[in-house]
Amino acid sequence: MATFISNSPDETGAFGRRFADDVKAGDVIALSGGLGSGKTQFVKGLTAGLGAATAATSPTFTLIHEYSGGRLPIYHFDFFRIEDRPSAERLGLDDYFFGDGVSVIEWADRFPDLIPERARWIAFETKSETQRAIAAK
Repeated sequence: MATFISNSPDETGAFGRRFADDVKAGDVIALSGGLGSGKTQFVKGLTAGLGAATAATSPTFTLIHEYSGGRLPIYHFDFFRIEDRPSAERLGLDDYFFGDGVSVIEWADRFPDLIPERARWIAFETKSETQRAIAAK
């Protein structure tokens, strides 16, 4: 597992932009890590790297944001406020996971059994006020 040390939100976003170079239709990217660990900053970089027409924002209150206009559609989920498995299943995850875009799930570790086996996991860890460790499997 490769670990990247980010020293700022901009570096975390840049990591996401570089990661976008290796993303293809049907990819599922599962993100784990505590509050403020850089997950949304990574997604902002990823969506920019894929050329999305709008900047990514946290989907905490809407559960999913869809971004289009770039190389691939991006489906950005946040499992933080989802209370139980049936609630997560009602999102119609398979339609997204096996569709024509890229699915990115923040807090994926809340319901790991719903994440496809082929998913690429990225763990975010807060090391200090400014430093984050980002481990991609």
